[in-house]
Amino acid sequence: MSNFSHIQLLALDVDGVLTDGKLYYGAEGDVFKAFHAHDGHGLVMLREAGVQIAIITARQSEIVSHRMQELQIPHVFQGQKDKRRCLQTLLNKLNIDAKQTAYVGDDVMDIPAMELVGLRCTVNNAMPAVKAISHYITKREGGMGAVREICDMLIAHRDHKIIA
Repeated sequence: MSNFSHIQLLALDVDGVLTDGKLYYGAEGDVFKAFHAHDGHGLVMLREAGVQIAIITARQSEIVSHRMQELQIPHVFQGQKDKRRCLQTLLNKLNIDAKQTAYVGDDVMDIPAMELVGLRCTVNNAMPAVKAISHYITKREGGMGAVREICDMLIAHRDHKIIA
């Protein structure tokens, strides 16, 4: 594995990455999602280590808004059908090179954004087409600590604990 200490931004999909991808519907039409506490803590530690965090998701959800506010994630983009364009706009705004960016996706809708960045990551239970283009595939599944695995790897590289 290469040295990824140059990563300045981690962008993530939500459903299937930060959650297990299941959507639970209540009788009143409410949608429920579960987030893993380890993933959240990993994102906080990564942010505190100086890496920007962005959420780019095609769905629109108050649950995501609340969770990202709780984690103090400032860049949250929901309802994004063109994730690559959204990511490129953010990179321009933050003046970050795409090569300094990691993206975590799990489905074909994420591929265009993943092809833009320097580090393509996916979860163990991702779609085969996403796995095929990824530089790193987690041992854990989406919503089950996979994001924490990526955060820990990036922090370790940033702290120069891993030399490739």
